Amino acid sequence: MADVNLGLYFLSELVGTAMLIILGCGVVANVALAKNKGFGGGFLMVNWGWGLAVFAGVLVSAYSGAAILGAIIVWLAYKQHFDEEPEAANKLGVFSTGPAIRSYGWNLVTEIVGTFVLVFGIFAFADYGDIEIGVPGGLGPLTALPVALLVVGIGASLGGPTGYAINPARDLGPRIAHAILPIKGKGASDWSYSWVPVVGPLIGGVIAALAAPVLLGLAG
Repeated sequence: MADVNLGLYFLSELVGTAMLIILGCGVVANVALAKNKGFGGGFLMVNWGWGLAVFAGVLVSAYSGAAILGAIIVWLAYKQHFDEEPEAANKLGVFSTGPAIRSYGWNLVTEIVGTFVLVFGIFAFADYGDIEIGVPGGLGPLTALPVALLVVGIGASLGGPTGYAINPARDLGPRIAHAILPIKGKGASDWSYSWVPVVGPLIGGVIAALAAPVLLGLAG
C-alpha cells in the first residue's frame, strides 16, 4: 500500500508541474509567436497567465520535476507557430526567462527580490490564515488563489528586468526542452544566463525562510 501511495504522490506531482508549465509557457507562446490570436497581448497578459498557471498547478499538485514534459507539450500545441516565427529570441522566450538588460549581478538581485516576496508572502498567508482567521482547513481548494494573485503582482511590479523566474524549475526544465527539441530556427539556449534564474530563487527562498519566523512571529 505504501508503494501505491508513493506512486500516486509522484504522479500527482508530475501532473501539477506539467500543468504549471503548460499554462505558463503557453501564455508566453500565445503572446510572442507570430500569427497567434493572442499575439502582442503584452506583458500584463503574461503576468495573469502565469498567475493562473500557478493556481491550476497547485490545485492538481504543487511540486514535481515535470517542467520539461510541460514545455514539450507547449511546443506540440504551438508547433506551426514556432515554425512561422522568424525571431529565435521569441522562441527561446517561450521556454525560459532572459534579462532586458544583461547584468548578471543585478539580474541575480532581481530574482532574489522577486522570490523573497513570493516565499515571504506565502509564509504571511499561512500566518494570517492559521493564527488570525483560525478557520480549520483554510480556504480549501481556493488556498492557491492568494499565491496566484501574488505571482501576478510580482510579475507586474518586479518582472520587467528578468522575466521573473522566481522558481528554479520554471526556467531550467523548459530551457532543457528548448535545447533538445527540433525547433526550426531556434538558435542557442543562452546557457550563460541559465544559472541566474536557478541561483537567484534559491537564495531568495532561503532568505525569506529565515526572515519569516522573525518578522512574522511564526517561531512562536
